[in-house]
Amino acid sequence: MEIVALVVVLAAGWFWSDCMRAREEAIDAGRRACDAEKVQFLDWSVALRKIRLSRDDEGRRRLQRTYEFEFSDTGNNRLRGSVMLIGRQLLALNLPTSAVHPGEPTRLH
Repeated sequence: MEIVALVVVLAAGWFWSDCMRAREEAIDAGRRACDAEKVQFLDWSVALRKIRLSRDDEGRRRLQRTYEFEFSDTGNNRLRGSVMLIGRQLLALNLPTSAVHPGEPTRLH
């Protein structure tokens, strides 16, 4: 019984650590995208919106996480962007097209 409890605690610790590293990667990706588009990354924060199992390019099962963040193009508004990671690898990053370059989608890999 003690071994099962230890395994559960270790698995929970790994999951928490993995989530924190992925969150930091999402913050960095959102900040870099905002810097590149010359908009303001607000609150230096992201919010986890979705987590699921998915396969990476090599066919391994990984956690796919979608984070949302807020940015401003004028300083007087809040717009939402999103970052999708598989493991800690950036899969997609989206900023609303009307805020950055009208009629042109922004996707960074």
